[in-house]
Amino acid sequence: MKDNNGMMCDLETGICGVAEEEETGLIDFSRPQKTATLYYVTDPICSHCWAIEPVLRRFMEQYGTFLNVQTVMGGLLEKWHDGPIDPANGIYKPADVAPHWREVGEHSRMPIDGSLMVDNPVQSSYPPSCAFKVIQETHGAEKAAEFLRRAREALFAFNRNISELPVLADIINQMKLDGEAIVRKAESPAGQQALNADFALARSLGARGFPTIIMVNEENQGVKITGGRPLEAYVDGLKQVLGQEQLQAAPQPPLAHLLQKEELLFSKEIEVMYDVNQTGIAAFIDKELSPGSYEEKEILGEAYYTTKE
Repeated sequence: MKDNNGMMCDLETGICGVAEEEETGLIDFSRPQKTATLYYVTDPICSHCWAIEPVLRRFMEQYGTFLNVQTVMGGLLEKWHDGPIDPANGIYKPADVAPHWREVGEHSRMPIDGSLMVDNPVQSSYPPSCAFKVIQETHGAEKAAEFLRRAREALFAFNRNISELPVLADIINQMKLDGEAIVRKAESPAGQQALNADFALARSLGARGFPTIIMVNEENQGVKITGGRPLEAYVDGLKQVLGQEQLQAAPQPPLAHLLQKEELLFSKEIEVMYDVNQTGIAAFIDKELSPGSYEEKEILGEAYYTTKE
Protein backbone atom coordinates (compact mmCIF):
# COMPACT_ATOMS: atom_id res chain seq x y z
CA MET A 1 0.00 0.00 0.00
CA LYS A 2 1.69 3.20 -1.14
CA ASP A 3 0.96 6.78 -0.15
CA ASN A 4 -1.78 5.61 2.20
CA ASN A 5 -2.88 7.59 5.23
CA GLY A 6 -4.95 6.74 8.27
CA MET A 7 -8.24 7.58 6.53
CA MET A 8 -7.67 5.21 3.59
CA CYS A 9 -8.26 1.45 3.74
CA ASP A 10 -6.49 -1.09 1.56
CA LEU A 11 -8.87 -3.58 -0.07
CA GLU A 12 -6.17 -6.26 -0.43
CA THR A 13 -4.84 -6.22 3.13
CA GLY A 14 -8.01 -5.12 4.86
CA ILE A 15 -6.01 -2.50 6.82
CA CYS A 16 -6.97 1.09 7.43
CA GLY A 17 -3.75 3.01 7.93
CA VAL A 18 -0.15 1.97 7.33
CA ALA A 19 0.37 -1.77 6.93
CA GLU A 20 3.17 -3.24 9.02
CA GLU A 21 5.57 -5.78 7.54
CA GLU A 22 4.19 -8.59 9.71
CA GLU A 23 0.57 -8.56 10.73
CA THR A 24 0.34 -11.94 12.42
CA GLY A 25 2.37 -13.74 15.04
CA LEU A 26 2.72 -14.09 18.79
CA ILE A 27 2.87 -10.79 20.68
CA ASP A 28 4.08 -10.49 24.26
CA PHE A 29 1.67 -8.27 26.19
CA SER A 30 3.28 -8.91 29.57
CA ARG A 31 4.13 -5.87 31.62
CA PRO A 32 7.64 -4.50 31.07
CA GLN A 33 10.16 -5.24 33.79
CA LYS A 34 10.17 -2.66 36.53
CA THR A 35 13.43 -0.97 37.40
CA ALA A 36 14.74 1.10 40.29
CA THR A 37 17.46 3.71 40.55
CA LEU A 38 20.22 2.68 42.95
CA TYR A 39 22.28 5.48 44.45
CA TYR A 40 25.54 4.23 45.95
CA VAL A 41 26.93 6.97 48.19
CA THR A 42 30.57 6.20 48.86
CA ASP A 43 34.14 7.50 49.03
CA PRO A 44 37.45 6.15 47.69
CA ILE A 45 38.97 5.86 51.19
CA CYS A 46 35.91 4.33 52.90
CA SER A 47 37.11 1.07 54.47
CA HIS A 48 33.61 -0.32 54.97
CA CYS A 49 32.88 0.33 51.28
CA TRP A 50 35.92 -1.82 50.49
CA ALA A 51 34.62 -4.46 52.88
CA ILE A 52 31.22 -4.78 51.16
CA GLU A 53 32.62 -5.16 47.64
CA PRO A 54 32.13 -8.97 47.57
CA VAL A 55 28.42 -8.71 48.44
CA LEU A 56 27.79 -5.63 46.33
CA ARG A 57 29.40 -7.20 43.27
CA ARG A 58 27.22 -10.29 43.54
CA PHE A 59 24.10 -8.15 43.98
CA MET A 60 24.95 -6.11 40.89
CA GLU A 61 25.80 -9.20 38.84
CA GLN A 62 22.57 -11.01 39.69
CA TYR A 63 20.10 -8.14 39.98
CA GLY A 64 21.69 -5.44 37.85
CA THR A 65 19.01 -5.72 35.15
CA PHE A 66 16.52 -4.28 37.64
CA LEU A 67 18.77 -1.33 38.47
CA ASN A 68 19.95 1.96 37.08
CA VAL A 69 23.08 2.50 39.16
CA GLN A 70 24.43 5.93 40.06
CA THR A 71 27.58 6.12 42.17
CA VAL A 72 27.78 9.29 44.25
CA MET A 73 30.90 10.65 45.95
CA GLY A 74 30.23 11.68 49.55
CA GLY A 75 33.38 13.53 50.65
CA LEU A 76 34.73 11.53 53.60
CA LEU A 77 37.88 13.60 54.20
CA GLU A 78 38.47 17.10 52.89
CA LYS A 79 41.68 17.56 54.92
CA TRP A 80 43.20 16.88 58.30
CA HIS A 81 43.14 19.66 60.87
CA ASP A 82 43.88 20.18 64.54
CA GLY A 83 40.40 19.25 65.72
CA PRO A 84 38.78 15.79 65.80
CA ILE A 85 37.77 14.27 62.47
CA ASP A 86 35.63 11.42 63.82
CA PRO A 87 35.67 11.56 67.63
CA ALA A 88 32.96 8.91 67.97
CA ASN A 89 35.42 6.40 66.52
CA GLY A 90 38.51 7.90 68.13
CA ILE A 91 39.85 9.43 64.90
CA TYR A 92 41.79 12.61 65.67
CA LYS A 93 44.84 12.19 63.44
CA PRO A 94 45.86 9.99 60.46
CA ALA A 95 47.62 7.39 62.61
CA ASP A 96 44.33 6.72 64.43
CA VAL A 97 42.92 5.37 61.16
CA ALA A 98 45.43 2.52 60.81
CA PRO A 99 44.14 0.20 63.58
CA HIS A 100 40.53 0.88 62.55
CA TRP A 101 41.30 -0.06 58.94
CA ARG A 102 43.16 -3.21 60.00
CA GLU A 103 40.20 -4.25 62.14
CA VAL A 104 37.82 -3.79 59.19
CA GLY A 105 40.17 -5.77 56.94
CA GLU A 106 40.52 -8.65 59.37
CA HIS A 107 36.77 -8.83 60.01
CA SER A 108 35.78 -8.67 56.32
CA ARG A 109 38.78 -10.57 54.91
CA MET A 110 39.17 -7.83 52.28
CA PRO A 111 42.85 -7.06 52.96
CA ILE A 112 43.78 -3.68 54.42
CA ASP A 113 47.37 -2.88 55.34
CA GLY A 114 46.78 0.53 56.93
CA SER A 115 50.41 1.34 57.78
CA LEU A 116 50.30 4.01 55.08
CA MET A 117 48.23 6.18 57.44
CA VAL A 118 51.18 6.25 59.83
CA ASP A 119 54.07 6.54 57.35
CA ASN A 120 52.61 8.59 54.49
CA PRO A 121 48.96 9.36 55.24
CA VAL A 122 46.26 10.17 52.75
CA GLN A 123 45.67 13.90 53.18
CA SER A 124 42.29 14.11 51.44
CA SER A 125 39.80 11.90 49.62
CA TYR A 126 38.89 14.77 47.30
CA PRO A 127 41.62 14.20 44.64
CA PRO A 128 40.55 10.60 43.85
CA SER A 129 36.89 11.65 44.13
CA CYS A 130 37.40 14.43 41.58
CA ALA A 131 39.26 12.02 39.30
CA PHE A 132 36.31 9.63 39.57
CA LYS A 133 33.93 12.41 38.52
CA VAL A 134 36.06 13.36 35.51
CA ILE A 135 36.23 9.75 34.34
CA GLN A 136 32.50 9.29 34.96
CA GLU A 137 31.65 12.36 32.87
CA THR A 138 34.14 11.78 30.04
CA HIS A 139 34.41 7.98 29.81
CA GLY A 140 31.20 6.69 31.38
CA ALA A 141 30.04 4.88 34.50
CA GLU A 142 31.79 1.58 33.72
CA LYS A 143 35.25 3.14 33.46
CA ALA A 144 34.59 5.23 36.56
CA ALA A 145 33.67 2.09 38.50
CA GLU A 146 36.87 0.43 37.28
CA PHE A 147 38.89 3.41 38.50
CA LEU A 148 37.22 3.32 41.92
CA ARG A 149 38.08 -0.34 42.25
CA ARG A 150 41.71 0.16 41.17
CA ALA A 151 42.11 3.11 43.53
CA ARG A 152 40.81 1.08 46.48
CA GLU A 153 43.04 -1.87 45.65
CA ALA A 154 46.01 0.49 45.52
CA LEU A 155 45.16 2.12 48.85
CA PHE A 156 43.92 -0.70 51.02
CA ALA A 157 45.77 -3.78 49.82
CA PHE A 158 48.92 -2.33 48.24
CA ASN A 159 49.45 0.69 50.50
CA ARG A 160 49.63 3.41 47.83
CA ASN A 161 48.70 6.99 48.65
CA ILE A 162 45.81 7.82 46.32
CA SER A 163 45.72 11.44 47.42
CA GLU A 164 49.02 11.95 45.56
CA LEU A 165 48.49 13.07 41.97
CA PRO A 166 51.31 10.96 40.41
CA VAL A 167 49.80 7.84 42.01
CA LEU A 168 46.37 8.72 40.62
CA ALA A 169 47.81 9.37 37.16
CA ASP A 170 49.62 6.00 37.22
CA ILE A 171 46.45 4.12 38.18
CA ILE A 172 44.52 5.84 35.37
CA ASN A 173 47.32 5.24 32.84
CA GLN A 174 47.17 1.52 33.65
CA MET A 175 43.50 1.66 32.62
CA LYS A 176 44.72 2.85 29.19
CA LEU A 177 43.39 6.37 29.77
CA ASP A 178 45.34 9.63 29.84
CA GLY A 179 46.13 9.87 33.53
CA GLU A 180 47.92 13.21 33.40
CA ALA A 181 45.08 14.91 31.48
CA ILE A 182 42.40 13.47 33.76
CA VAL A 183 44.29 14.52 36.89
CA ARG A 184 44.74 18.06 35.52
CA LYS A 185 41.01 18.31 34.88
CA ALA A 186 40.25 16.82 38.29
CA GLU A 187 42.37 19.57 39.87
CA SER A 188 40.56 22.31 37.94
CA PRO A 189 37.48 24.24 39.16
CA ALA A 190 35.35 22.04 36.89
CA GLY A 191 36.47 18.94 38.79
CA GLN A 192 35.53 20.47 42.12
CA GLN A 193 32.19 21.68 40.73
CA ALA A 194 31.32 18.14 39.63
CA LEU A 195 32.25 16.86 43.07
CA ASN A 196 30.16 19.54 44.76
CA ALA A 197 27.16 18.41 42.72
CA ASP A 198 27.61 14.90 44.15
CA PHE A 199 27.82 16.31 47.68
CA ALA A 200 24.53 18.13 47.12
CA LEU A 201 22.90 14.96 45.80
CA ALA A 202 24.15 12.95 48.77
CA ARG A 203 22.64 15.52 51.14
CA SER A 204 19.33 15.49 49.30
CA LEU A 205 19.25 11.70 49.63
CA GLY A 206 19.79 11.95 53.37
CA ALA A 207 23.07 10.01 53.24
CA ARG A 208 25.13 10.76 56.35
CA GLY A 209 27.54 7.83 56.38
CA PHE A 210 29.27 5.46 54.00
CA PRO A 211 28.38 3.13 52.47
CA THR A 212 24.77 4.14 51.90
CA ILE A 213 22.64 2.35 49.31
CA ILE A 214 19.36 4.04 48.36
CA MET A 215 16.98 2.36 45.93
CA VAL A 216 14.14 4.45 44.50
CA ASN A 217 11.26 3.23 42.32
CA GLU A 218 9.39 5.01 39.51
CA GLU A 219 6.90 6.40 42.04
CA ASN A 220 9.81 8.05 43.89
CA GLN A 221 9.48 5.70 46.86
CA GLY A 222 12.62 4.11 48.20
CA VAL A 223 14.57 2.27 50.84
CA LYS A 224 17.86 3.23 52.44
CA ILE A 225 20.43 0.66 53.55
CA THR A 226 23.49 1.86 55.46
CA GLY A 227 26.64 0.01 56.42
CA GLY A 228 27.64 -3.50 55.53
CA ARG A 229 24.72 -5.87 55.10
CA PRO A 230 24.29 -9.43 53.77
CA LEU A 231 23.12 -10.02 50.21
CA GLU A 232 19.57 -10.77 51.38
CA ALA A 233 19.19 -7.23 52.76
CA TYR A 234 19.80 -5.70 49.33
CA VAL A 235 17.57 -8.22 47.58
CA ASP A 236 14.76 -7.65 50.10
CA GLY A 237 15.13 -3.88 49.66
CA LEU A 238 14.87 -4.22 45.90
CA LYS A 239 11.77 -6.41 46.21
CA GLN A 240 10.21 -3.80 48.46
CA VAL A 241 10.77 -0.86 46.11
CA LEU A 242 9.62 -2.84 43.07
CA GLY A 243 6.59 -4.22 44.90
CA GLN A 244 7.42 -7.79 43.95
CA GLU A 245 7.59 -10.83 46.19
CA GLN A 246 9.98 -12.67 43.89
CA LEU A 247 12.75 -11.52 41.58
CA GLN A 248 14.47 -13.71 39.02
CA ALA A 249 18.19 -13.56 39.76
CA ALA A 250 20.60 -13.85 36.86
CA PRO A 251 23.06 -16.74 37.15
CA GLN A 252 26.51 -15.95 38.46
CA PRO A 253 28.97 -15.39 35.61
CA PRO A 254 31.58 -18.09 35.02
CA LEU A 255 34.64 -17.36 37.14
CA ALA A 256 36.87 -17.18 34.07
CA HIS A 257 34.70 -14.39 32.63
CA LEU A 258 34.50 -12.53 35.92
CA LEU A 259 38.25 -12.65 36.48
CA GLN A 260 38.89 -11.50 32.92
CA LYS A 261 36.64 -8.49 33.51
CA GLU A 262 37.86 -7.61 37.01
CA GLU A 263 41.55 -8.55 36.49
CA LEU A 264 42.01 -9.13 40.24
CA LEU A 265 39.77 -10.92 42.72
CA PHE A 266 40.40 -11.71 46.35
CA SER A 267 39.47 -15.11 47.73
CA LYS A 268 36.63 -13.62 49.78
CA GLU A 269 35.07 -12.16 46.62
CA ILE A 270 35.07 -15.53 44.90
CA GLU A 271 33.70 -17.26 47.99
CA VAL A 272 30.78 -14.82 48.21
CA MET A 273 30.02 -14.85 44.49
CA TYR A 274 29.89 -18.64 44.21
CA ASP A 275 28.91 -19.78 47.73
CA VAL A 276 32.24 -21.49 48.28
CA ASN A 277 33.81 -22.07 51.70
CA GLN A 278 37.31 -20.74 52.25
CA THR A 279 38.57 -24.30 52.69
CA GLY A 280 37.18 -25.23 49.27
CA ILE A 281 38.49 -22.30 47.28
CA ALA A 282 41.59 -24.05 45.90
CA ALA A 283 39.54 -26.94 44.48
CA PHE A 284 37.00 -24.51 43.04
CA ILE A 285 39.73 -22.49 41.31
CA ASP A 286 41.26 -25.66 39.85
CA LYS A 287 37.85 -26.66 38.48
CA GLU A 288 36.86 -23.28 37.06
CA LEU A 289 40.08 -21.83 35.67
CA SER A 290 42.41 -23.26 33.05
CA PRO A 291 45.99 -23.88 34.16
CA GLY A 292 48.23 -21.08 33.00
CA SER A 293 45.37 -18.57 32.65
CA TYR A 294 45.80 -17.02 36.10
CA GLU A 295 48.26 -16.33 38.88
CA GLU A 296 47.65 -16.96 42.57
CA LYS A 297 49.30 -14.59 45.04
CA GLU A 298 48.95 -13.71 48.69
CA ILE A 299 48.83 -10.48 50.66
CA LEU A 300 48.24 -10.00 54.39
CA GLY A 301 47.37 -13.69 54.69
CA GLU A 302 44.68 -13.59 51.99
CA ALA A 303 44.89 -15.25 48.60
CA TYR A 304 44.09 -13.28 45.47
CA TYR A 305 43.95 -14.16 41.79
CA THR A 306 44.90 -12.18 38.72
CA THR A 307 44.79 -12.79 35.01
CA LYS A 308 48.14 -13.93 33.67
CA GLU A 309 49.92 -11.34 31.57
